[in-house]
Amino acid sequence: MEEQKQKMGLLSLIKNILGFIQNHFKAMIFLLICYLIFTTSNNEDNSNLMRIDLSGTILESDTTLEIINKAAQNHNIKGVLFVVNSPGGAVAPSLEISMAIKRLSELKPVVAYAAGTMASGSYYASANANYIVANPGSMIGSIGVIMQVPNIEELSKKIGISQQVVRAGKFKEAGTFTREWTSEERESLQELVDDIYNLFVDDIVKARGLNKEFVNEFANAKVFIAAKAKSVGLIDEVGSIEDAKDVLIQLSQVQYPIWKKPDLIDKLSKKFAAQTKSEISSLLFGIKTY
Repeated sequence: MEEQKQKMGLLSLIKNILGFIQNHFKAMIFLLICYLIFTTSNNEDNSNLMRIDLSGTILESDTTLEIINKAAQNHNIKGVLFVVNSPGGAVAPSLEISMAIKRLSELKPVVAYAAGTMASGSYYASANANYIVANPGSMIGSIGVIMQVPNIEELSKKIGISQQVVRAGKFKEAGTFTREWTSEERESLQELVDDIYNLFVDDIVKARGLNKEFVNEFANAKVFIAAKAKSVGLIDEVGSIEDAKDVLIQLSQVQYPIWKKPDLIDKLSKKFAAQTKSEISSLLFGIKTY
């Protein structure tokens, strides 16, 4: 009887503990994060090398620019590894990151590493690094500009939708998706795309020391595997991320390399984002191959 009471008491205690954890889990996580932040901040940071990641489609530049600026302002950091795995993205943020990397490379060595894809806008962002290393299986290049807009004119007619437009300026409707473009609108948009392309090419030529006379060899929007990208001058070396780190250590001239640990909050947010992406993918795509 007494033994049974002890078992019941133990089960009740375990139940209460589990109930407490369940009810206060978020608060416990918050307190744990606070503890780690304050205990970490009290430790001396002797790091002299730093890694910055650029991944996914480039739609904005604020987050990456903030990290680049921190690296520039931190005098203890002697070199930066810029790890890229991105298909590119919008022109303006790609250009902002490119200019920020250029400013950073004038202050301290920057080695860019193509971890998977360094194409279009992400190559633009990386070109001003002091040295570029690429994974042997990485995709490099795609130096070109494209503008794609659907034409839903026929669909609108079928479902009985028409548009009413009041405009000031001859080209105010250029790029519309409700009808086919006029020849003048198409010429105007082609001029815009050409101007962006020429800006892209001029910056790449200057950054990489390439000959613009051979622009069709490296800037016709073709994607190269790493070895061919090296042969046309888009990268400096084919190798692993460890090779890229070795190059950075040599350029930075640090005797005892100490890599800066990622910010805890940033690490947790990235993990959460990756987990969320995985969960969404699982919901949207039921059939998979592994």
